[in-house]
Amino acid sequence: MRLLAARHAGETAGLVLIEPAIPEEWVEPTGDQRVLIARGARLCGYGAAAARHGLARVVSVLVSLGALGLARALVKIVSRGGLRREDEGILAPVQTLPPDARQVLRRMWTQPKFFEALGSQIENVCASADEVLRETSGTYGDLPLVVMSSATATERRLRADLALAGRSTRGRHVLAPDSGHWIPLDAPQAIVDAIVTLVQDIRGDKA
Repeated sequence: MRLLAARHAGETAGLVLIEPAIPEEWVEPTGDQRVLIARGARLCGYGAAAARHGLARVVSVLVSLGALGLARALVKIVSRGGLRREDEGILAPVQTLPPDARQVLRRMWTQPKFFEALGSQIENVCASADEVLRETSGTYGDLPLVVMSSATATERRLRADLALAGRSTRGRHVLAPDSGHWIPLDAPQAIVDAIVTLVQDIRGDKA
């Protein structure tokens, strides 16, 4: 989103960034981060293969039927033991989603292109971070900008988000109450309020 705003400033009326990635942390990844990148890309490869062979659809059906034990057993086989229980929330904590949204997510998980796109994003995170730093190093002028952090975010995250909001004369740093990193799921109303307020401010400029 930051690159889009930089490359198409004339078409950008405002920005709302929800716990955005901190590019400085990924330009030169640590050894542990490199392990995470390689592991994430590998798991996405397993997911794409499972989707192509119909196994992802079987897992989706098992989850929808509540047969989580069987679903996890099949996922363990497909991922060659690479996907742990604590990894299940990486894509999204499914059980916190409303039923209709879960159906959409499960359909996504049955398509190879979903895993291929996610794997590409993971593999190219360092190059993407470098692009962001090179092309968005200046200020945002008076562009309406909201940067939202969870109230439980680390001090490093809060400092980074506050600094990012400060790069616009109309920037605001907003804390989402009672939320973890998945703010759209934990505190959706906070995001709705931020967007509505931003749109009202932009329309006020044009009045």
